[in-house]
Amino acid sequence: MAKQKSKFICQSCGYESPKWMGKCPGCGEWNTMSEEVIKQTGKHRIAFAHTQSTVMSKPSSINHIETIQEPRIKTSLKEFNRVLGSGIVKGSLVLIGGDPGIGKSTLLLQVSSQLANQHYDVLYISGEESVKQTKIRADRLGIQAEKLYVLAETDLEFISKSIDEMKPAFVVIDSIQTIYRNDITSAPGSVSQVRECTAELMRIAKTNGIAIFIVGHVTKEGSIAGPRILEHMVDTVLYFEGERHHTYRILRAVKNRFGSTNEIGIFEMKENGLEEVINPSEIFLEERLKGASGSTVVASMEGTRPVLVEIQALIAPTSFGNPRRMATGVDHNRVSLLMAVLEKRIGLLLQNQDAYVKVAGGVKLNEPAIDLAIAISIVSSFKDQPTQATDVFIGEVGLTGEVRRVSRIDQRVQEAAKLGFKRVILPKANVEGWQAPKGIKLIGVENVLEAIQFALGG
Repeated sequence: MAKQKSKFICQSCGYESPKWMGKCPGCGEWNTMSEEVIKQTGKHRIAFAHTQSTVMSKPSSINHIETIQEPRIKTSLKEFNRVLGSGIVKGSLVLIGGDPGIGKSTLLLQVSSQLANQHYDVLYISGEESVKQTKIRADRLGIQAEKLYVLAETDLEFISKSIDEMKPAFVVIDSIQTIYRNDITSAPGSVSQVRECTAELMRIAKTNGIAIFIVGHVTKEGSIAGPRILEHMVDTVLYFEGERHHTYRILRAVKNRFGSTNEIGIFEMKENGLEEVINPSEIFLEERLKGASGSTVVASMEGTRPVLVEIQALIAPTSFGNPRRMATGVDHNRVSLLMAVLEKRIGLLLQNQDAYVKVAGGVKLNEPAIDLAIAISIVSSFKDQPTQATDVFIGEVGLTGEVRRVSRIDQRVQEAAKLGFKRVILPKANVEGWQAPKGIKLIGVENVLEAIQFALGG
């Protein structure tokens, strides 16, 4: 007779407790402890043991281990290949998260169609839609693929049998929160179900060499629902970002065992599905208003790609005792720090001014090289003096007001020259040691005051 054990698990962080508590000690959330009954049968461990070799392996020197470089499988979406690290790795488990309606299912259905047209067997398993509903969405996207198979199922046992019988090259699970195991009594989407189902899918991917994509729902805070262990178990974690009411979407890698974790792919949502944006810098700058104060352009690195983005600032007298500091697309604390540097080192009276800083286009920037552009935007808006439309600002700002060097300056300047910019104001330490493109002037500065003089004084 199988023993039954009951315990309470936090549905936000996965903290386990033998008794119910109103507040989770792990994450501090209230009313997230849920009772789950777990049968301790040991079947899962036995089944997993049979899949392993019966011969005990021995440690090997890393210098004597032979590796085989398997070619990655590429799709027709170059942006998708870039985020994954130049293609899909066989036997990998990829988790894709994003807000509801952002386009996760659309993206994976398009990728599945492209892989099926390359003569790979693809199994698309939907736990949220019927087969006919998936077909309606495929017709809307203009998808025709003979080797793309659709299955509407939520029981992991039947899903595993279907994969063993069909032996596809790729599998899509939409979504992991709808899949359940019969030997776990908790509801689908709970911590235990999500964790155990993901572990079983990982075993299937590794033992059979099948690349599996799973869709994960997100919480109201923007993180993938369920415990953080879900992100630790998979090979790659991708976040699909963007506003539902805007057409542009950003696919960002936050974890990747087979590539860079800073890559982004930019797509545009159209009637026939997602289309990749080849030159995102033009998209982010196409609506820039010339001659407006508080606007600057920065060359930011997203992985291996330089992207030119407009940073806007609005400084206005406050009507309250404490001035407001709001930031969209950049860290709020970074804006406060730069305003303190401008007030202390430059002498600007900003303590009675409201400050609003925004990155145009819905992009999120978090590298230090954007400091100088933010500072110049704030000064430009405060003095109501516009910067030159052909200037680009690059540099990290220290607490003493110095402008520090940044990495990959040559790629940033080349991207600015490609789009017709004439001047780049950058750290003086980055000027020497490389050849700048023709038609662009480099201005090296040592501190913020010099940068302000060049930006607003000509």
